[in-house]
Amino acid sequence: MTPLAALPTSLKANPRLDHWLSIHADGSVSVRSGKVDLGQGISTALAQIVADGLGVKLACIRMVPASTAYSPNEGVTSGSLSVQDSGSALRHVCAVARNIYQAAAARRLGIEEREVGNLVLRDGYFVCTVSQRQSSYAELADDVLLAVDATSLPEMAFVFPSSGQLPQVGVSVLRADIAAKVRGGPSFVHDLRLPGMLFGRMVHPPSQFALFLAVDGAGVAAVKAMPGVVAVVQDGNFLGVIASGEYQAVQACAKLAKACRWQETAALPDVDQLGAFLRAAPLETTLVGERDAPAAPAGTPVAPSQSPDAPDHQALGAGLRSTAATYSRPFLAHASIGPACAVARFDAVVQVAPISQPAQSSHLQIWSHTQGIYNLRADLALLLNLPVGSITVQHVEGAGCYGHNGADDVAADAALLARAVPGQAVQVVWSREDELSVVPFGPAMAIDLQATLGSDGEIVKWRHEVWSNGHGLRPGRGQMPVLAAANQISQPFARQVSVNAPLSAGGGAERNAVPLYDFAQWQAISHRLLTMPVRSSALRSLGAHGNVFAAESFVDEIAHAQAADPLAYRLRQLRDPRARAVLEAVSESAGWQAWRDAKLAGARAESEAGPEGHEGDEGDGMGLAVTRYKNMGAYCAVVARVDASRELRVTDLWIAVDVGRVINPDGVRNQIEGGAIQTVSWVLKEAVRFDDTRITSTTWDTYPILKFSEVPRVMVQIINRPDQKSVGAGEATHGPVAAAIANALFDATGLRVRDMPFTPVRLQQAALAA
Repeated sequence: MTPLAALPTSLKANPRLDHWLSIHADGSVSVRSGKVDLGQGISTALAQIVADGLGVKLACIRMVPASTAYSPNEGVTSGSLSVQDSGSALRHVCAVARNIYQAAAARRLGIEEREVGNLVLRDGYFVCTVSQRQSSYAELADDVLLAVDATSLPEMAFVFPSSGQLPQVGVSVLRADIAAKVRGGPSFVHDLRLPGMLFGRMVHPPSQFALFLAVDGAGVAAVKAMPGVVAVVQDGNFLGVIASGEYQAVQACAKLAKACRWQETAALPDVDQLGAFLRAAPLETTLVGERDAPAAPAGTPVAPSQSPDAPDHQALGAGLRSTAATYSRPFLAHASIGPACAVARFDAVVQVAPISQPAQSSHLQIWSHTQGIYNLRADLALLLNLPVGSITVQHVEGAGCYGHNGADDVAADAALLARAVPGQAVQVVWSREDELSVVPFGPAMAIDLQATLGSDGEIVKWRHEVWSNGHGLRPGRGQMPVLAAANQISQPFARQVSVNAPLSAGGGAERNAVPLYDFAQWQAISHRLLTMPVRSSALRSLGAHGNVFAAESFVDEIAHAQAADPLAYRLRQLRDPRARAVLEAVSESAGWQAWRDAKLAGARAESEAGPEGHEGDEGDGMGLAVTRYKNMGAYCAVVARVDASRELRVTDLWIAVDVGRVINPDGVRNQIEGGAIQTVSWVLKEAVRFDDTRITSTTWDTYPILKFSEVPRVMVQIINRPDQKSVGAGEATHGPVAAAIANALFDATGLRVRDMPFTPVRLQQAALAA
């Protein structure tokens, strides 16, 4: 029998084959994954894996939207793990299913067991190469065939087809969801319309710690008297309205908000002194990892640095010298173009598509763009004091997702409102202000780096310290709900503080704090805040964005300080062949050497001709960076070109990426381009702003994002490695793109900016300080 340890993680947790796959008499195949499509195109990639695994046409595959009613529980769709985890599980499931159906075809055709090898699979047909007789999946379709547990099968059942039998994997396929969206068809949860559906809007507290004092009675009466208003719902600090029309709900909500009085607390830190706040807060300090230092396992509590801003003052040997620098990023918002939305219905007869028979019982049904249908269900059960089995969460796409956004919170809002109108569905859409203030933010980070250099200028010792809130506060992982409404209802749950995932799972704040380079000695330390005045959780790439920005900026600084080529300097200390490969590939495609030669020639000409004799491209610069996401995922190297002659503008990004075995090149390119463009926006523009009481960056004017006119050209080179496991692409770019921009800015202007975002004000400050 197959040992449990031999199965992919998701298949271990969900070993029944028929939980993943159904083969129908019309030749179609229904595929149920626990991972959800957030716009990353995972449904298309998984369909390719299944089509190849079964040996059928891609058109036969039907990806079923995830639901707690029938989908395997694969946790949360995050960390660029969907192809890696769900894809691996489905590959194994398909291998077994193909073998089971091959055996069934042999029985149907009267072929003896020893001659089963004469059956070949061609587009869903099992064809006997001797008699040319054939059978098919459609002809043999029987749910009983897949009603088996993977652990009950012999290991030989997991036999994968050779690469020559995989015509779909590695081929660019257009995403299945794009056509309807381009044509303007209903695609998102915002488009969902159910019979008799009502519309809700929320009056959220003006700040996280605000206490509801009172609502004017006459004001409430006036709201209730408004046309179309069905109910005003209050439960402690939780306030909302329900109306028969969407615009009527918006109007009623605005009127109700004006009738409310709140008491606010000045509890937020100085937004312009976040580094000092992060270091002064109560901390939990742990050792992330080390080499050639006193033995201690990763995760061991350690004492904070005595002086985190100072270099390492340990005695240095002859010819050694020490250098240090500090970097930071602010709190970042998800800033989705479409605000969070959900639909909820209580005590209704629930039709659970695509199951043909509806559940005939009292039930809470949620339609949500959550990243974790089972996790959300668990928190809703705690919040509402309901049995978990009485809640169904159905995934419907939302308008973009970059981590722990407001999808779960708005689902809780919809459920609490729907409780007031049993039997009727209620849709809740957050306002733009809600979207930019209520959601958890990506945590601010401060990173201190110290390096000891040998007499040859190489790095012999490295120390990486990061201060940050935890990067995870997702639902379904604790004994208390972490949904925003959980702190607002009349019997509130205690506020929780965000945590970091174990490093074995990729980590949180410490993600990519372990160096990629082969330094003789290194140490990485994480300081997690034990207080959380600004609600924070997972944002795309978690700590990798800040840590890689810092590390790759620092390596660049050290290289320039020694007049070394930043590319050559990195390669000298980098042994990983796949990391070297992406770095060499991107430098070649960007023309790095020619750029360096031209820069050096220009510098020589300027030196010879004097200050008035040089007519080079003032303010034009190139920078590069490299990383391996989570130290175990995709390799990514970036060259950025900037124009800083008038204002800082990223004009070009060259990116080389290695995600192992490529399933859909077009999908990988989409993810790399999207992540890169988002990072440009983070680096140049984005920062959550607040006063001592509340979030103030609640509009596009106060929280600006990159405009279409500011999007750089992005050139992506994919290095396919069919012999390696597939890993995700969605979060690989955020760290190296940030560092490459910083390094290009230095190349263009000589300014080393270590704090994001690189706004005009910050650049002016850097110029004055230079």
